[in-house]
Amino acid sequence: MMQLRGNRCATAHSTRTCRPCSPIFQAARASRKCRSTVSVYATAAAASPLKLFSPSKINLFLRVMRRREDGYHDLASLFHVIDLGDGMEFSLLPEGSSKDVLVCSDPTIPSDDSNLVIKALNLYRRKTGLSRFFQVKLDKIVPHGAGLGGGSGNAATTLYAANQLCGGPASNDDLLTWSGEIGSDISVFFSKGAAYCTGRGEIVEDVEPPLPLSTPMLLVKPPVGLSTPKIFKSLDLGRRSTADPRHLLTSLASKQTVTQELAVNDLEQPAFDNLPELLTLKQQLQKEGGSAFSAVFMTGSGSTIVCMGSDSQPAFLSSHKDLFISPARLITRQPCKWYVPSRPEAWKP
Repeated sequence: MMQLRGNRCATAHSTRTCRPCSPIFQAARASRKCRSTVSVYATAAAASPLKLFSPSKINLFLRVMRRREDGYHDLASLFHVIDLGDGMEFSLLPEGSSKDVLVCSDPTIPSDDSNLVIKALNLYRRKTGLSRFFQVKLDKIVPHGAGLGGGSGNAATTLYAANQLCGGPASNDDLLTWSGEIGSDISVFFSKGAAYCTGRGEIVEDVEPPLPLSTPMLLVKPPVGLSTPKIFKSLDLGRRSTADPRHLLTSLASKQTVTQELAVNDLEQPAFDNLPELLTLKQQLQKEGGSAFSAVFMTGSGSTIVCMGSDSQPAFLSSHKDLFISPARLITRQPCKWYVPSRPEAWKP
């Protein structure tokens, strides 16, 4: 087994030095606390693609603090990574390749430069100065337009995988900082799993998980998705919550459970205005779930409803075959490692 460090990449039959990184990038190395290491079997690197779980997230609360002059909004939200996710497989293409190859199980998802996976690879090359291209296979499970950050999770997993396959020249802090350039939610996946996020969502503060990781939840999403830009455009700032997000954070941690009054999401108003049946679904889940659910709320910009405290399905859901329904659990990750679901059935590599 050969240990590759620094700016060396693993190829199919050998290890070859990659193009040097930028001076700024090289200067940052000395202060890094965690540098990834890739273990490569020199005889068959290409035969052993890197298989990773690509998680999604929920927002345990989401406050919109203000509308900024640039049209974006400042948020204060408690994100938590969950074990609903996609399967991803990464391989280095032969040297001399000039284009990444993305193969997705969902034919409706574009595989060109508009996909966050390809954007992440382009970002990685631009920031590191490396010139390698990749093949990515994506087994898509997380629905899009769901408020679950499935595409953001794919982008974060891609940055981590590219860095691993190229010997780990970038630190976790590098990947976190860079990721904000292509999406607001991507950065949270470079936390330990629970993060208090501000700004557009790209300012990440690691926090201790506020709930037991074993806390069950049920995710329910109607077939209609919601456009994040449309939801923010429809936001009525006068109808927001007035709850202090830091108070919500400390209250969740002290109670060790999500109660309905703590599950604040300022984006429910525009989501329910645009999709009234989503409000009906939330209300029915609250009614039929009864005391089994400690809180029922929308995550992100929708359209997924999260039911905390139980993953048992209320009886009425059995007659709605068009709904996406999934149990889930909160997950974290170890330093320098990527996410692994806590339930074996959540991912079979």
